[in-house]
Order: sequence, then C-alpha cells, then structure tokens
Amino acid sequence: MVDKNFKYLVRVANTDLDGNKSIYPALRKIKGISFAFSNAVCRLSNVDPGKKVGHLSDDEVKKLDDVLKNLSGVPKWLFNRRKDYEDGSDKHLLTSTLKLTKEFDIKRLQKTKTYRGMRHSFGLPVRGQRTKGHFRKGKSLGVQKNKIKDSQKSNKEKK
Repeated sequence: MVDKNFKYLVRVANTDLDGNKSIYPALRKIKGISFAFSNAVCRLSNVDPGKKVGHLSDDEVKKLDDVLKNLSGVPKWLFNRRKDYEDGSDKHLLTSTLKLTKEFDIKRLQKTKTYRGMRHSFGLPVRGQRTKGHFRKGKSLGVQKNKIKDSQKSNKEKK
C-alpha cells in the first residue's frame, strides 16, 4: 500500500532528508544540528517529532525551514557559535557556513601563530591530549620502498 503523497526526499535547509525516517533523527543529518537543537526546532515549529519526514505537508516543511532561518525562541545556550569573533553576537551556523567558518577560524589562529594554530599546522593534538601514540593515526610510518628506489636511481644517474 503506497501513499501517493509520500516524498522519499525532502529538502530542508539545503539538505536532502530521508523520507523514511522520523523528523527528530532526520534533522540531525543537517550539519550543525544536534539532538537537543533538533528537539527545539520540532517544538518551535509545532511538528510531531515522531512523524515521518515523507508525510510532512509543504506547510510543515516551510515551518521547519523558517524556524531554522529565524531562531527566535531557541535558547542561546543551544547555539553553536556564541560570542562570535567578528561581531560578538550569538549565532547558530548550519551546513556549509559552519564548515567555512571553522576553516577561517583555524586559518586565523595559524596566521597569528597562536599555540592552537601551530598545533593545527603541525597536525598535532590541539586540546592537551597526550602525544605518545594516539594522534598518529593516518600518518605513514616506516620506510617507503618506492621513494628509496627512486632516490637510488637518481643517485646512480648523477654519477
């Protein structure tokens, strides 16, 4: 039994949400929305968090979008960017703006050569973790045979 009004993809805040999931966990797929913020958005938009995203009407989707654009009524402690560096205001960033702002903050720290910025640039743990072995994931260790062979060949050619 297939519902003709069911939508398999619903676009909210420039992100496609799976229509088979309920609203509460589906909103968490938007970058920058946590479980608490998702709950606050559902309450402010008066949408049942247990309802499937595919069964939302266009008005309910518009309500969700409006709440995410205009965050009046959301407590300030839920925001992910309080006391912004540039203007000192409280903001909640979503999707690509969150990613870009984070990159710009790291670049600013590196440019001013702060301790955190230098740790970022060296690829070391930034927040005081121990460095004996846990941060080394993803870095190549040991001898790389191809590089050695190439350097030996170039040395022979020079002679």
